[in-house]
Amino acid sequence: MRPRRLKNEINVVPYIDVMLVLLVIFMVTAPMMTTASIDVPSVGKAAQPPADALQVNIRADGKLTLLAPGAGERPVTSSQLPGEIRAAQESNPELAVVIVGDRSVKYEAVLKVMDELQRKEVKRIGLLVQLADK
Repeated sequence: MRPRRLKNEINVVPYIDVMLVLLVIFMVTAPMMTTASIDVPSVGKAAQPPADALQVNIRADGKLTLLAPGAGERPVTSSQLPGEIRAAQESNPELAVVIVGDRSVKYEAVLKVMDELQRKEVKRIGLLVQLADK
């Protein structure tokens, strides 16, 4: 009786079968998946801002000012801002907050202010844009 020889080859047929099954599964399910779409408002279609809203102005040098309805514009720090807005919203819960960024301010600065306000649970935050001249 002859001894059997060992083969040191890999049988790849099962791997190819699995790969083809997965390919068919992905081809069938890919059209069914919904993709997320972001609806970015254009400047021409921007809604009118609320008449009585707190305005957080971000200046070109990065300094913050708060403009409250019926009061003047006063400088604030980023740590003072959420407390002042929350205090104003306690007396009027429907008071909206509008963030106004200078054209030369980086988008990151606007997002930092918005993120800080959202973390402190400030309600009704929006961005103010300037309407294009036609």
